[in-house]
Amino acid sequence: MEAESMDVRVEERSLGRGLCGLYCDTLRLVIVDNRLLDHQKMCTLCHELVHARHHDPGCGIIGTKAEQRTRKETALWLVGPVEYATAERLYDGDSYLIACELGVTVQVVEDYKSLLASRVTTAYGERIVE
Repeated sequence: MEAESMDVRVEERSLGRGLCGLYCDTLRLVIVDNRLLDHQKMCTLCHELVHARHHDPGCGIIGTKAEQRTRKETALWLVGPVEYATAERLYDGDSYLIACELGVTVQVVEDYKSLLASRVTTAYGERIVE
């Protein structure tokens, strides 16, 4: 539904070069590798839709800054704070087990963890991690 509301077509096909997915703004097209597992397809689709939301240029050729933004937004989209906190306590921070519990990839969990770490502040509001 998200893709439809953005007027983005989504196709599944076999992608080479180790790609899970790609987005081409000129064509308003997301392609997800059809060999991925369902949870990998979902995470890849969300990632590529974030690229679409920002009209990132090129078919898979994007700058590091756009990719970092996309990974951050994808993690925030797919991981709920309460569900994450529960899974983190339950599995003692093990990223693989947390990912299994939440139905996302380990990469999404790692990106979410990085986001949390960058938001750690002292009691005085100073950042201790960038």
